[in-house]
Amino acid sequence: MSRIGKKIVDLPTGVTASVSGQTIEVKGPKGVRTFKATDDVTIEVADNVVSVKPRGLSKRARQQWGMSRTLIANCVTGVTEGFKKELEINGVGYRAKMNGNVLNLTLGLSHDVNIDFPAGVTVTAPKPTEIIVEGIDQQQVGEVAAKIREWRKPEPYKGKGIKYKDEYIFRKEGKKK
Repeated sequence: MSRIGKKIVDLPTGVTASVSGQTIEVKGPKGVRTFKATDDVTIEVADNVVSVKPRGLSKRARQQWGMSRTLIANCVTGVTEGFKKELEINGVGYRAKMNGNVLNLTLGLSHDVNIDFPAGVTVTAPKPTEIIVEGIDQQQVGEVAAKIREWRKPEPYKGKGIKYKDEYIFRKEGKKK
């Protein structure tokens, strides 16, 4: 039995959910999110509560049960609070700035890096060494943050590069004589 799937998803005030077939649409103050579940689960909305139940006892149905419930909970969180990833840039001469809707990164390469991002995600650079990625879709926010970080991953000797704000970089000792 799925411990996660058994939990219900409470809909806060200002959030509505409607089910049509296997698709659930969640509307909230920040926008609208939809999720299409597989045929292995049943989604029900009643009294500001969303519940997910498996349609059988097969392994796949039990797997989809917990995952579907979590993805619906993420839709509710996205339309109420939104998701946010904060990145830090460490290194001499490394910096970020916004040029309209394009993020411009100077990372010690022979050229500047310009990064476009999808429509549902907003990227800001309040300081030259800080990048904030926000949006209502957790998967998109994480993907954009990972693509930014991919340009210069933090290295273990001096810690130079782009890292998540809460990330710990394991440091190595340098070469000795």
